[in-house]
Amino acid sequence: MKFNLKKNLIIISITQLVIVMISFISHHNITLNSYIDISFFVTAGYILLSLLLFTIHSGFYDVMSKSFNHVLSRREEKRRFEDIPGLSELITINEKPLFLHGLITGLLMAAALIAYYV
Repeated sequence: MKFNLKKNLIIISITQLVIVMISFISHHNITLNSYIDISFFVTAGYILLSLLLFTIHSGFYDVMSKSFNHVLSRREEKRRFEDIPGLSELITINEKPLFLHGLITGLLMAAALIAYYV
């Protein structure tokens, strides 16, 4: 995987802009406290989504998804269990960029939290 600094900076900038916009919409002003509140949820979303994708890619849900597909198929001819693709083969989203964006947003939130208490 090639690390693309420009693309990552654009996505992080857009994330920060969205956090500021949501803070302004929900709290009707932009304060350090509202920025910390919103960025906590965005960080949690990024990191939880990346952990879910990591778990899927590890093959944890493959047997369950194959079983559901095998049982719920409504064809006259059922496929063999081995021929059904697992969930880890079907979902190809890379979890590393999501974790990176969540980590950077979390670090910016931590810096804002330190500034708030100092």
